[in-house]
Amino acid sequence: MRRSVSTVVLDQFHHPTQVIVGGFAAAALAGTGLLSLPIATESGEPARFLDALFTATSAVCLTGLILVDSETHWSVAGELIIMLLIQAGGLGIMTMATLFAVALSGRMGLRARMLVQAETRTLQMTDLRRVVRNVVVLSLVSEAILAAVLAGRFMLAYGESFGRSVYLGLFHSISAFNNAGFALWPDSVVRFNTDPWICLTLAVGVIVGGLGFPVLFELRHSWRRPKRWSVLTRLTLTLSAVLLVGGTVLLLATEGRNPRTLGDMSGADQLLNAFFAAVMPRSGGFNSIDIAAMYPSSWLAYDALMFIGGGSAGTAGGIKVTTFGLLAYVIWAELRGEPSVNVGRRRIPEQLHRQALTIALVGVGIVAGSTYLLLVLNPHPLDQVLFEVISAFATVGVSTGITAELNSVSHALLAVLMFVGRVGPLTLGTALALRAKTRHYELPEERPLVG
Repeated sequence: MRRSVSTVVLDQFHHPTQVIVGGFAAAALAGTGLLSLPIATESGEPARFLDALFTATSAVCLTGLILVDSETHWSVAGELIIMLLIQAGGLGIMTMATLFAVALSGRMGLRARMLVQAETRTLQMTDLRRVVRNVVVLSLVSEAILAAVLAGRFMLAYGESFGRSVYLGLFHSISAFNNAGFALWPDSVVRFNTDPWICLTLAVGVIVGGLGFPVLFELRHSWRRPKRWSVLTRLTLTLSAVLLVGGTVLLLATEGRNPRTLGDMSGADQLLNAFFAAVMPRSGGFNSIDIAAMYPSSWLAYDALMFIGGGSAGTAGGIKVTTFGLLAYVIWAELRGEPSVNVGRRRIPEQLHRQALTIALVGVGIVAGSTYLLLVLNPHPLDQVLFEVISAFATVGVSTGITAELNSVSHALLAVLMFVGRVGPLTLGTALALRAKTRHYELPEERPLVG
């Protein structure tokens, strides 16, 4: 019997998540090789291996942390490579691989369907070919709209040529929708911090891309009927709105008197930049004010927002707002002494309680351990190191300015953090667990003291 290409490839792995991890690793290594070519740099000299590896990993993992200035170090060819790596990371390496497999074999086997489900978090195993197509179409259409708005603004308001405007618009629309945070200016978008056309367009791209594809698909079909929304959509939209409004108010309160950030701006510009700054910890990575000049209290607020992140199965990082929301409901149910956790009129299964708790605690452990190692390896203070670690793990990409000052071992650690943050602690752990055993019995129960 003739077997499909996807089936032959997948048979080499024990679990679809292993292919996802392998796919992202392969993309990062391929990007490293391409960025190491002389044509990728402005100087015509091969890039330093660690610079190429760090940049490729940052692009594929949609982070935005950099060791070298994107505009001056990389040539147009290098910038195009970065843009393609961002697009590949956003769509999902395995989603693209499945598209190629379908094109070659003409059909999609069960294991290939499982693979796409693992990458897109599809809730049903039906018509995954349509799901993959919708992911691609939604991404490309959204990026095209953002690119058109940005290109028009660059051309009409800043005197850029048509070709340059289109290039800038396309690069930054892909970077925004995929929550990558790469910009072609050394100050990110600080030079445009009084331009609502640029700032709000980028913010909208980050928000939409960060909601997650399942939520966007559901909104497309039932945006007028909120009563029919799933728990995933309700949690994502509600908590995203709360974090955006709360983050804006908090940053206005703390940075509104800081003359080096918002203090010297007009009221409208303060509101614009506070909102922009509240959006970017979702995993956006752009900054319109100097992060290094912010108060430590604002860094702490950023830490919390970055760690929570955006929506599931989207381009955002962090532990995800749904994880945070589920944990809040679990705590509330426990405080009330309720036997089950209910969100609206739906009961949440206990398996999801454990998954949410696992993701959150694994994330805390990774951040704490990495922060300790960086503090040992570098002389920078705790608040800056913690900020850097969470930014890498949550694939955000903002920095207090110490990234390039860290030593090579620290750069390698940050690259690993970006990779782990993109594939997800739970996905990575599942991929490494080559054999899953099912227990067919239960042990006697005992209740130790808690608290």
